[in-house]
Amino acid sequence: MRILGREDVAAALDGLDPVVLDAVRTAYVLHGQGRSEVPFSGFLRPPGDDGSRIISLPAYLGGPEPVMGLKWISSFPANVERGLQRASSVQILNDLRTGYPTAVLEASQISASRTAASAALASRTLHGDRPVHTAGLIGCGTINRRVLDFLVPAHPELRTVTVQDAVPGRAATFAAQLAAERPGISFVAGDVDDALRAATVSVATTDSSYWLDLAAHPDRPGKQVILHLSLRDLSTESVLNAYNVVDDIEHVMRERTSLHRAEQEVGHRRFVDAEIATVLGQSEAPDTERTIVFSPFGLGILDLAVARAVLDAATRAGLGSEAAGFDPGRHRVTAAMAGGAA
Repeated sequence: MRILGREDVAAALDGLDPVVLDAVRTAYVLHGQGRSEVPFSGFLRPPGDDGSRIISLPAYLGGPEPVMGLKWISSFPANVERGLQRASSVQILNDLRTGYPTAVLEASQISASRTAASAALASRTLHGDRPVHTAGLIGCGTINRRVLDFLVPAHPELRTVTVQDAVPGRAATFAAQLAAERPGISFVAGDVDDALRAATVSVATTDSSYWLDLAAHPDRPGKQVILHLSLRDLSTESVLNAYNVVDDIEHVMRERTSLHRAEQEVGHRRFVDAEIATVLGQSEAPDTERTIVFSPFGLGILDLAVARAVLDAATRAGLGSEAAGFDPGRHRVTAAMAGGAA
């Protein structure tokens, strides 16, 4: 079995963003064609800590190079206060013929990359031909840093990015770091109102209180895409008044997401306008005056697609190591099984 640790995955991902974006797009298209299997995610929460969870995402992705496996990802928000990353993850890939595990990858970077790629793909698709000169990042963590990596090539006309965070001082530090990395773009630390004046806004927080009421921020642009990545920020009214695009309607209506709460309140799902695979297959962006909200639950097929791309790149570069002993061995026939007890 191939083992790729943190440094191996980081090296394999270096320069791989265009491949990751294409892998995510292809995975969405295959899913829309019914060429995938995505069982519901399983949620495991430690007793007494409702904000923390470990999620299992088994999946199968078809197409010319089918792949199946499992993502096992934890989210412990208190880690941030300890100076640790909030999320950790492991990705397992399995052989389609035998079911044996063939690779294990450190997957927090894979998870962040596929989330960011899906967000940028949605922004570009949902804006269509409209130029995007401004972006807002609400939440100054790993996810939004990677979102920016993918937004910049998706919208090469991007000139100003406003960042906001609930922790005092974090946005200013984040803006300074990003400005040093991308001198061609202006980065500004601001409040929520400032961030919501952008054409594309990525919301990636650890808050689950449905705190964001878009109607309370009237200065937002008329043509706006909200990338609702953390899924529990928007108020019910914000959801019901938006043009809602999701990755999979059955998956996103679970686990107390903002859309799940909206469904429980109104008793139907008619406020969901499209799945992203459908929009990707159209020649034009949605024709609507409403704010467009993209709420991806996060499908395991995306992790499979990106993990396969990372594994291929790592194999070509000679990264990682081989570990024996992760298969059950050859089948041994006992005397009783062979009929020797007769």
